[in-house]
Amino acid sequence: MTTIGSSAQRQTMVDTQLKTVAVTDAAVLAAFADVPREPYLPAGLAELAYADAAHEVARGRCLLAPLALALLLQHAAVQPGQHVLVVGSASGYSAAIIARLGARVSALENDAALVAMAAAAGVTSLVGPLAEGWAAGAPYDLILFEGSIETVPPAIAAQLAPGGRIAAVLRQSGVGRAYVGPLTPTGEPAGLAFIEMAAPPLPGFARAPAFAF
Repeated sequence: MTTIGSSAQRQTMVDTQLKTVAVTDAAVLAAFADVPREPYLPAGLAELAYADAAHEVARGRCLLAPLALALLLQHAAVQPGQHVLVVGSASGYSAAIIARLGARVSALENDAALVAMAAAAGVTSLVGPLAEGWAAGAPYDLILFEGSIETVPPAIAAQLAPGGRIAAVLRQSGVGRAYVGPLTPTGEPAGLAFIEMAAPPLPGFARAPAFAF
């Protein structure tokens, strides 16, 4: 049985990790202080729940580190009532944080074990191929990717609402950079990343190799 850490542990994470790197949004800080992380981790990692780490929750699948998630959500400025799609929602922690911000969340996952873990933690997942997004729930004001990606598939780009944004760690030449903003008509970021940021890759979102003679 997973033991839920104290509110003091969560507040320490907020004070020593998030606030020290300019996470200042009161709603974001409150969400991280309120939502326990242990239920979204394998039992063996419960004691490390508030370390600033992208813990592996299934083979090849990780949660974003708290600091990475907090920075992305602060820049996304999630508002109550907005519709957010989390692609590769894993065990559901990011979805729970976003729901705490007052948004309407669709959590998309394709791993049965992670869907079950999320359900045990109180998060209902939509089950389907990650690279296809979830067209039935579109359009979305924000699409968050739970892991670094190299490209946004056209099917997902088409699910953004007018003025909608993505929040993702974009990986190029092995370097991750955090980006929150719209996409161009061809599905490329329409603005600049705001900080270099490491995050484990989300499988299925690598850019196709360029053809070479």
